[in-house]
Amino acid sequence: MRIDIVTLFPEFFTSPLQTSLLGKAIANQIAEVHLTNPRDFTTDKHHRVDDEPYGGGVGMLMKPDPIFAAVESLPILPKREIIYLTPQGEPMKQEMFKDLVNYDQLVLICGSYEGVDERVCEHLVTREVSLGDFVLTCGEIPALALINGVVRLRPGTVGKEDSLKFESFEDGLLDYPQYTRPPVFRGWEVPEVLRSGNHKLIAEWRKEQQILRTKERRPDLCDFS
Repeated sequence: MRIDIVTLFPEFFTSPLQTSLLGKAIANQIAEVHLTNPRDFTTDKHHRVDDEPYGGGVGMLMKPDPIFAAVESLPILPKREIIYLTPQGEPMKQEMFKDLVNYDQLVLICGSYEGVDERVCEHLVTREVSLGDFVLTCGEIPALALINGVVRLRPGTVGKEDSLKFESFEDGLLDYPQYTRPPVFRGWEVPEVLRSGNHKLIAEWRKEQQILRTKERRPDLCDFS
């Protein structure tokens, strides 16, 4: 999988792309990440990437021409998605990551200022994606979240791939509570069923806990009627 990040701040990604499982996955060529700066495609002497919005308003908008030029400079792989990170987009969910992991190429456009010229969304972008119902200073943060969520699903990223089958949002449920040693910590004990060795009872307990936790914390995820 090839991931192209179109960003005014390529240095933002230096440490995260070299750290933990994501860094190992990139080092092992499970995914390759390339950074492209739209400022490198400006044609004026000041290398401006933003301008005032028509009709007035607060703030500046990213100009369309450097963004189009940056994306058009990239190679085109057979199955490609061009994603603009914006609060107005589709919220990130696990099902989205499962879909995107099947693409050959993801092009991520990171917005800044008050966003991008609408023609970028209308004629270049194929999907708009949001990290959530809030506003951040830049699109680089949601871009990192998306990269992490997708690359961890690539074969070879996570050591025990079976662990991907038993986590939050699989089957529409949150994860069950988990414990490790010591069995008693400050008087708080690990549930006896988890120490019983009875795998059938443990599986039943975990499923019950998933349902209870989802009902309490995220009842919107399932129909419990």
